[in-house]
Amino acid sequence: MELEDGTTLVRLRLRPDWRLRSTITRTVFPQLLPNTTIITMPGSLSLFSVNAVLVMSADDGSRIYAKYFSAPHPPAGAAPNSTDYPGANPYPTVKEQRAFEKGLLEKTNKSSSDVILYDNRIVVFKMESDVMIYVVGSADENEVLLYNVVLSLRDALGILFKGATDKRTIVENYDLVSLTIDETIDDGIILETDPVMIASRVSRAPAADAPNMKNIDLTEQGLMNAWEFGKRRLAEGLRQM
Repeated sequence: MELEDGTTLVRLRLRPDWRLRSTITRTVFPQLLPNTTIITMPGSLSLFSVNAVLVMSADDGSRIYAKYFSAPHPPAGAAPNSTDYPGANPYPTVKEQRAFEKGLLEKTNKSSSDVILYDNRIVVFKMESDVMIYVVGSADENEVLLYNVVLSLRDALGILFKGATDKRTIVENYDLVSLTIDETIDDGIILETDPVMIASRVSRAPAADAPNMKNIDLTEQGLMNAWEFGKRRLAEGLRQM
């Protein structure tokens, strides 16, 4: 994972296993005594894993779709305007969101990695044709989980649009894009990561060969004609029996 200064960050996740602790003590921290105990504390545990989902134009940097998530109920004891608890929206105003999106696009245009650390946020992204799909999480979030989410969104849109995921298609089918994201993430909580399941839950517009309701006469005379037609067809069917 790349940092803002271009360096590479390697994250170690330690399991509560004495054998693993002993190995890391001897290899990564040789200056420590052999009987030194490494105590690791888990980060803040929360279901609110996603801070934002963005779809932006790779050509001009314009916002196509943006949704910032915030936990519906802040934890007890949190300040009214606090943004440092799990699930809080780090960019509550449009001005802050625009500034974040502009800097993010400039950063990712120069990056060769799909996972970066920007503004103390983990950002995973995928480029499809002329659009960039971003998923933003907190700095202590699992980047593999977030990367799985952005892949699911990309693949689900690819299924719905038959591989033609570009700016024009997204704008013309904005409702399907919104439904796809809503079926994947709700209030920052990841609901589904199977692209086939996500695409199957998104409703499409009626097919072109659906019955045309415009030519049906719903006036009183039209209903009487339909009633007489039905009676004649029923009588003909009874005579043929």
